[in-house]
Amino acid sequence: MCIVLNPHCKLEQKTSWLKQLKKWNSVDVCPWEDGNHGGELPNLTNALPQGANANQDSSNRPHRTVFTRAIEACDLHWQDSHLQHIISSDLYTNYCYHDDTENSLFDSRGWPLWHEHVPTACARVDALRSHGYPREALRLAIAIVNTLRRQQQKQLEMFRTQKKELPHKSITSITNLEGWVGHPLDPVGTLFSSLMEACLTEDETFSGLPDFTENMGQCKSLEYHHLPAHKFLEEGESYVTLAVEVALIGLGQQRIMPDGLYTQEKVCRNEEQLISKLQEIELDDTLVKIFRTQAVFLLEAGPYSGLGEIIHRESVPMHTFAKYLFTCLLPHDAELAYKIALRAMRLLVLESTAPTGDLTRPHHIASVVPNRYPRWFTLSHIESQQCELASTMLTAAKGDVRRLETVLESIQKNIHSSSHIFKLAQDAFKIATLMDSLPDITLLKVSLELGLQVMRMTLSTLNWRRREMVRWLVTCATEVGVYALDSIMQSWFTLFTPTEATSIVATTVMSNSTIVRLHLDCHQQEKLASSARTLALQCAMKDPQNCALSALTLCEKDHIAFETAYQIVLDAATTGMSYTQLFTIARYMEHRGYPMRAYKLATLAMTHLNLSYNQDTHPAINDVLWACALSHSLGKNELAAIIPLVVKSVKCATVLSDILRRCTLTTPGMVGLHGRRNSGKLMSLDKAPLRQLLDATIGAYINTTHSRLTHISPRHYSEFIEFLSKARETFLMAHDGHIQFTQFIDNLKQIYKGKKKLMMLVRERFG
Repeated sequence: MCIVLNPHCKLEQKTSWLKQLKKWNSVDVCPWEDGNHGGELPNLTNALPQGANANQDSSNRPHRTVFTRAIEACDLHWQDSHLQHIISSDLYTNYCYHDDTENSLFDSRGWPLWHEHVPTACARVDALRSHGYPREALRLAIAIVNTLRRQQQKQLEMFRTQKKELPHKSITSITNLEGWVGHPLDPVGTLFSSLMEACLTEDETFSGLPDFTENMGQCKSLEYHHLPAHKFLEEGESYVTLAVEVALIGLGQQRIMPDGLYTQEKVCRNEEQLISKLQEIELDDTLVKIFRTQAVFLLEAGPYSGLGEIIHRESVPMHTFAKYLFTCLLPHDAELAYKIALRAMRLLVLESTAPTGDLTRPHHIASVVPNRYPRWFTLSHIESQQCELASTMLTAAKGDVRRLETVLESIQKNIHSSSHIFKLAQDAFKIATLMDSLPDITLLKVSLELGLQVMRMTLSTLNWRRREMVRWLVTCATEVGVYALDSIMQSWFTLFTPTEATSIVATTVMSNSTIVRLHLDCHQQEKLASSARTLALQCAMKDPQNCALSALTLCEKDHIAFETAYQIVLDAATTGMSYTQLFTIARYMEHRGYPMRAYKLATLAMTHLNLSYNQDTHPAINDVLWACALSHSLGKNELAAIIPLVVKSVKCATVLSDILRRCTLTTPGMVGLHGRRNSGKLMSLDKAPLRQLLDATIGAYINTTHSRLTHISPRHYSEFIEFLSKARETFLMAHDGHIQFTQFIDNLKQIYKGKKKLMMLVRERFG
């Protein structure tokens, strides 16, 4: 565009350029202006039916290429006499001009205006600078800025009139679909750079440059002098103030989020670049005044402003810009700073309904683009900017109860991502508990309130940070005080899962470190403990599998609560609990000095267990051995009661023989209940209950042998012979074991005579 807009190029040059541009433009791989070349990104705009337009194939619609604007610019020329006068003279005014229409050539002060599509007008400025006409570029830039300022004033007046005439309608229509920030021609950046360069340039820089009018046959322009008070500047204004003002006008403009990843990223990038340039400028009183004026305009200008009262659902959010405005205005006008930041917090594209504002009024929403499925590729970046804005406000509002409440309400209303709310909760907590001062209790409460909101949001959804969030919330509630901890325990079911409530919340609340941290007296400790026990029992009822053990632990110091928890376990044991959970609780019971209760739970666990013949390394084996040892230590009756359960549940020969061997080594109940001792007689293998166990063990060895021989390979022969040796030891424990074993071996030799090598090994070892 800069090339074809060369003000002094010859017609034949322009014709050849146009030919070349059209040739490139027609090539299949010519990149599109919005970056979505060749459908590299799916066109999600038409992903959903859109009524009348539903069948329109997006690939058939003409796309703007990177050359389209240059081709269009070939039709532009510099012959307009008004334009010629603007760029040629610092003295071009018309004080008698009173045509106050929208497209008038001069404003009420008689200063020249230039009405042209803003990006195109700015492309002219860019072209003048590129071809060595900085003075002319500056003059046109000033005329454009003055036009924009006047237009802004007119828009405000028009909106105010509309509001008076149609008080019940809220207008959200956007006047221009092409936003200036993020635009391919970067109009705002061009104006800003031209004006800022003029501040840094000395007069001498312009000497020796070609004079714009020498080929135009018009009077030579007057020598340009770089003075802060240029002919077309208000008193006290300079190029810097104009540059800042035009940047603020552009950044605050309401504009629709464009389609496609490339263009959306460009909007974000361009905005951030402009703001970083603005941040390099030191604010003086004059600039603060401009900031104030623009901030007020942005709040009051309705549909023309991205910070208007009601905006279009897919308007580009203002979070980044508002954060900058907030920081600049805060030391000078806190009320205005907060108004701007709070207005900017919204993110309508994530709201389930269109903007409604004041619910008492019926609203007229003028749709600007076809109803489309919102596809914002930069949404995660936008949400993080929204979070940054909120965090900036929280930091600034520390110590101000009213402001903190307002900011909290805004966060709760406008932020939809649990991870961002959690970040804000953490930020508020850090700010509230800075080491150099006493904690800010209001800010701590804000932090807790946000934390509670995160708990509710993530309670029924999967979130990998959930445990961290729960732990953090307890820490936060501890800082707020004992009543906060009591409160979260009493309403645990709206915030936590039963497992979280018992294993993290109540356990942490009851820990010594919490009691020390809160300096609790005995009465407060007991009140907190009572809430923890109530919570524990409720959780155990709701989810006994995962909460019973925690509930028992939490209720240890209260006899009635402990009994209740134990009863909950017994009730759940028959239906809802696995043998692993029951064995764990049984071992805990034994450890706490309740052997009979431990025994009862162990017998219930045994009924759920099933160990087949080949599961000789199963993790539950240790539990079975422990349960039998416990029964044995309690006495003959307990052992007699558990052995039938073992026989029914365990089919693994080696495990059964291990239990059998242990039962025959010592007398049952030697360390009996209440310290009573038994007579000291060993139990007989010929009588119940050990006879039943012995028979079951022999039977298990026989079954296991047949199972192994079905699929045995030669490399397992020696291992199999060792297995038979162990079997023989068990057989020989029986009164007629020798005869039984001989019969067993003879049987094997008969049935498996085909396995000659193996049977030879059997004969060698067992005859």
